[in-house]
Amino acid sequence: MVSNPTSQRQLRSHRPERPVARVLNSVEHHAWLARHLTDRDRWLCRMLFEHHVLTSTQIIDIAFTGRRAANLRLRNLYRWGVVHRFQPHRDRGSHPMYYVLDTAGAVALAREAGVEPKALGYSREREIGRAFSLQLAHTVGCNGLFTTLIRRGREPGATGMLTTWWSAARCGRHWGDIITPDGYGRWREGNREVEWFVEFDFGTEQLSRLAAKLARYERLADTTGITTPVLVWMPSAARESNARKALAEALRGLHQAARVPVATTNGEASADPLDMAAPRWRRVDELGTTSRVALADLPTLWPSLCASAPTAPHQASQTSAIPRPELAPPSPIPPPDSRGRRR
Repeated sequence: MVSNPTSQRQLRSHRPERPVARVLNSVEHHAWLARHLTDRDRWLCRMLFEHHVLTSTQIIDIAFTGRRAANLRLRNLYRWGVVHRFQPHRDRGSHPMYYVLDTAGAVALAREAGVEPKALGYSREREIGRAFSLQLAHTVGCNGLFTTLIRRGREPGATGMLTTWWSAARCGRHWGDIITPDGYGRWREGNREVEWFVEFDFGTEQLSRLAAKLARYERLADTTGITTPVLVWMPSAARESNARKALAEALRGLHQAARVPVATTNGEASADPLDMAAPRWRRVDELGTTSRVALADLPTLWPSLCASAPTAPHQASQTSAIPRPELAPPSPIPPPDSRGRRR
């Protein structure tokens, strides 16, 4: 049974790892890797560089068809220094393995992009340090919203697919002088395409602070001329109920509330708490709309809403400073295998 994302207090300590023989990160090793890394391996490196940390379950959702094949490949990538892994401690049962990008994977990315590894701004200490970050549970939980959508799009007979997924870090580089969302995405289903910003609330942020963010989203809409829905995920129905009151009050205080479409959900609103595509989204407005709609049906909540051009969801703020080469965001769609099938 799928449960709500693991809370941060359950990730405070970590099991020591059993030593595993690792090859050296030598020039010869990197040359050897160039012949042995598959397209899927390189894509996974880009996903880890963009989104920082993914669990083994999330990696299976986005890139593999079975756990055994995934575990075997991830073990090799770990031994080769392409990815690093750790497993948070749990009093009962065990967490899946958590994966971050390791040095050899970062070097492969840099060479592929035609830049020096230093230009990527990669730090092995920072990536491995995510095992002890107080934001670990939040990062993994938010990533789960998007990996669940990718899994949905990979299922046989799927009618929708995630076409864009930007991390919080990329959003911060592009819009950080105005907004700092936890992610940005686009979902295509049938003849509809919807884009959104996500605010992933773990119940630890003051509701007044959450509601105050809407004024910044209004400013972004005024600056770019683009109206984008803000989807707010909450851990429980009670939290959502309280948050909706604060958000409605904040909307009433805006000059142009129509420029900030807001919808909410909670982890108890569907069988899978992280399935954004399910009929779980409620519009926040003065009328107190009670019906919930699916992700693809968000435009029905705001009939005048249109998604922006797929090729350029938003332009970076002119005041944003990007101190290093900006790698293009990886496609959420995994590369096909040698037989032309999606893995």
